[in-house]
Amino acid sequence: MKELSSLQIERLKYQPKLPSSLQGGINNLTMTEGNKTESVKDREQIKELFKNTYGKPVVTFNTSNNKEISEKRNIGVILSGGQAPGGHNVIAGLYDALKQANPENKLYGFLGGPSGIIDGQYIEFTDEKINAYRNTGGFDIIGSGRTKLETEEQFQKAWQVCKNLDITGVVIIGGDDSNTNAAMLAEWFVKNNAGIQVIGCPKTIDGDLKNEQIEISFGFDTATKTYAELVGNILRDANSAKKYWHFIKLMGRSATHVGLEVALQTQPNITLISEEVEAKKMSLRQIVDNITEIVVKRADMGKNFGIALIPEGLIEFIPEIKSMISNLNDTLAALENDSNYKNADENAKFEIIKSKLNSQDSSVFSSLPTMIKQQLLMDRDPHGNVQVSKIETEKLLIEMVNTKLNEMKKQGAYKGKFSAQCHFFGYEGRCAFPSNFDADYCYSLGYNAFALLKFGLTGYLSSVKNLSAPASEWVAGGVPLTMMMNMEKRHGEFKPVIKKALVELNGPVFKVLEQNRETWAYQDKYLFPGSIQYFGPSSVADITTETLKLESSAKLTAV
Repeated sequence: MKELSSLQIERLKYQPKLPSSLQGGINNLTMTEGNKTESVKDREQIKELFKNTYGKPVVTFNTSNNKEISEKRNIGVILSGGQAPGGHNVIAGLYDALKQANPENKLYGFLGGPSGIIDGQYIEFTDEKINAYRNTGGFDIIGSGRTKLETEEQFQKAWQVCKNLDITGVVIIGGDDSNTNAAMLAEWFVKNNAGIQVIGCPKTIDGDLKNEQIEISFGFDTATKTYAELVGNILRDANSAKKYWHFIKLMGRSATHVGLEVALQTQPNITLISEEVEAKKMSLRQIVDNITEIVVKRADMGKNFGIALIPEGLIEFIPEIKSMISNLNDTLAALENDSNYKNADENAKFEIIKSKLNSQDSSVFSSLPTMIKQQLLMDRDPHGNVQVSKIETEKLLIEMVNTKLNEMKKQGAYKGKFSAQCHFFGYEGRCAFPSNFDADYCYSLGYNAFALLKFGLTGYLSSVKNLSAPASEWVAGGVPLTMMMNMEKRHGEFKPVIKKALVELNGPVFKVLEQNRETWAYQDKYLFPGSIQYFGPSSVADITTETLKLESSAKLTAV
């Protein structure tokens, strides 16, 4: 039996492309500084919390003719949060740049996420280790975790571990919360004259870690293409069998970038956008009515089938439910050490929760099916929030649509057949073989992260821009983490976190969906993107997302 698949053997040979500004070598770089920066919101509070790292300039790199000799350095790297395709290539790019700078440099990988740097669990990377993971999916090279770095004790332990290994720089690869960790650690190290730099890399398949400097987070490209293939397969099946409605929930807790991108790639009949639901203050009943209207009209056309895309986080964007969940998060936090609540049976817990919520939120909680109540009371995520991914919104919508259709059937207003299937695509996309785009982008991010360390920067996020152009035209640099931060309520307290980028309803990506929604609902303009292509013409193998193309085009038009 082969140890590697044929595809993995070929992918290991792939050499990722770098921006031309980095192609001259890590020791042949010059850095240009821009203007000082401000946080996106809550500036006085963020400035007070990050006195030593706030307000730094955005930087860019270019090739220099002057070759600088690099001193010997040891660097540590952490994979943090949920998996995203391309994480291994970030480490490979970091490793290659580090060894190119000075062959005596060492790269240590902390095991199991941020806890590794606290507990001193690590490995030293070698050529053999790195070469076995190039261009592969997953985070299994060192594992990941969701430990928060925020206490004095944790910082002290991390410092001691770094001192023991003579580490002078740490790269944290993660999403918004993981890079908040990076900002906190960077600030603490500077404040305590630790002599250790911290650099972040933007990861999340959700696509909600982006701004003017970070055009896209890595993993989004591969994950959405993977989901689009699966949705396309179901579209083909639905159009073949012509007897099932498929309700497909897609990963993306706080933003609907994934669902919107998959919709543009496949053109299903219904696509719900959480941000639109919130902006229009749509109730759960209105959402159900809208879906039911399309189901009935299609049935009148002889089409008792269709596909609806449901965002993972939809339920907490519905105003009355969002209010209830917010109140519930605070209530559950207050009951965390309440023995009466902890020892109560399920029905008693429901009654305790109802008595603690305000009257309106209590009424909403009471109106939900038992299945949804149970899911709302499951263990909370590391930030103290309800785990929305465990709430089976797709089943809730199917049940409510079916109930309404049965009522209409009794009144003679509906004569079709409604047979529904539900799906949730999440883990299927997190560890896929990275697309050529993500392989190149991630390698560039890692290589660029060492450039930031080489120039003595800390509290920065590795930034590679102009991503809709060929890789050689990408722009490498860095953006201060504090520039992206605001204050948000976590575990009942306001804390500094990187602000999530939600779908902009006035933006070019949503506008395409909005303009085509009616046509796609009834005319079955299905697209079947197929699997990710790693070989062949650039027009097939190197394509990126519709989101990035539309947003980049809009920027060019604005200029």
